[in-house]
Amino acid sequence: MITAYSVETIRAAEEALPDLLESGELMGRAAKGAARLTAGRMRERGVRSVVGLVGPGNNGADTLFAIARLARRGFEATAVCAGPTASQVQITAAERARAHGARVITGSGSEAITAITRAEVVLDGITGIGGRPGLAPFARPWVDAIRDRAWIIAIDTPSGQPVEGGPVVADAIFADETVTFGAPKPVHLLPPTEAACGLLTVLDIGLDLEQARPVVVRITPDDVPGLWPVPTAEDDKYSRGVVGINAGGEQYTGAALLSVTAAVTAGAGMVRYIGPPHPTELVRAAVPEAVPGEGRVQAHVIGPGLDPTSRAKGASAQLDAARAALDSHLPVLLDAGGLDLVTGVRDGPTLLTPHAGECARLLTRLLGRTTELTRAEVEADPRGHARMLAEATGATVLLKGGVTYVVAPEGPIHVHDAAPAWLATAGAGDVLAGLLGTLLAAGLDPLDAASLGALVHARAADHANPGGPVRALAVAQAIGPVVAELLNPGT
Repeated sequence: MITAYSVETIRAAEEALPDLLESGELMGRAAKGAARLTAGRMRERGVRSVVGLVGPGNNGADTLFAIARLARRGFEATAVCAGPTASQVQITAAERARAHGARVITGSGSEAITAITRAEVVLDGITGIGGRPGLAPFARPWVDAIRDRAWIIAIDTPSGQPVEGGPVVADAIFADETVTFGAPKPVHLLPPTEAACGLLTVLDIGLDLEQARPVVVRITPDDVPGLWPVPTAEDDKYSRGVVGINAGGEQYTGAALLSVTAAVTAGAGMVRYIGPPHPTELVRAAVPEAVPGEGRVQAHVIGPGLDPTSRAKGASAQLDAARAALDSHLPVLLDAGGLDLVTGVRDGPTLLTPHAGECARLLTRLLGRTTELTRAEVEADPRGHARMLAEATGATVLLKGGVTYVVAPEGPIHVHDAAPAWLATAGAGDVLAGLLGTLLAAGLDPLDAASLGALVHARAADHANPGGPVRALAVAQAIGPVVAELLNPGT
């Protein structure tokens, strides 16, 4: 599991070590680690010249000390500094750099620009975690002078990009690599700024974050064995989890088959299917393990392919069953047509899985907006709108899209962006709903179920047809083998 922490949390962790902070030991550890990483990268690339771009803050001092160490190692090291006014720690760092043979240049004159233009590796120390989006005027000529083939290593964060995450800033650093200290920050894990960080290395400088609350979480394949509900010899089909799936209609018959297939292949102890006659017959024929009709379950999936306005045969009974499930205290996942049944906070664990358009419509209705929220507005700020929907409903929200955000009313944001673009296909959401329903029925809370399910869903899409187009049914059928691979890596 990879976790990112807010600037406030990182600063508090540093201040909890006053002796190390005031003595400069923390800065020394950061500079030593950055210099070691840079030296290794330069040797790999077979290059000799490095320039550090030194802003006025502590990040600039980290960079100056790193340049001093690189000069001592025999590299052609230069520091380009913002101006003559500097803190005592920067003055000390500059003196040390000169003592080890580094050039220290001040300003944006021709000497500085020429040095930057010739650099094979550039260390970005313009701003750190206290920086604002966008570059200060003094830094723009520096960044413009970096040649295309230079390898850019950002010290802590790419200067000018929003440290707490947000839209990518064009007038800012786009690093090939970032070395950060203590722990990642949101900029490192949240799309789209993650792309501006390049390869991420986290250096342990001794911060104690064990009790700190992260703001961003990303689970990895290594987390799956500890989260996935693996049956024991004492389990039976009922203890493993029975999921009720209320999906499909006479118009969207395939949704029933896809969601039920996904639940079965994900390992549900039993799947009970509720739907109109035609989808029921399809499920009977294609998924003989599923049991048609209502009965005792541990969780409900409501909505894939469901049309709450349908007057077709069996639709009224299906809708009544959906409303009864919502009135229960059991975990419920609501997707697609099921989202139309959301009226506010329900008494029971709830997981909503809208795409951006559905999120916009649901927020417009629940918040009583006089102007309709648009899909484009949600896509411009997916995290904010997912949180808004979670707060309005008390539910966990999995906002689908090129990047999947999983957000509860409070707490960290879980983010996933490893799914292939080929997964943007009809029926993929129905598969995800069935998969998530199985995890809810097995006892996972909505946040863990959503994060774990998003990861497995993405891997199943890769497994179904690596590097090429996939059909949703193939993704559903790939879930079982993918889970086996994740639970037994290397076998």
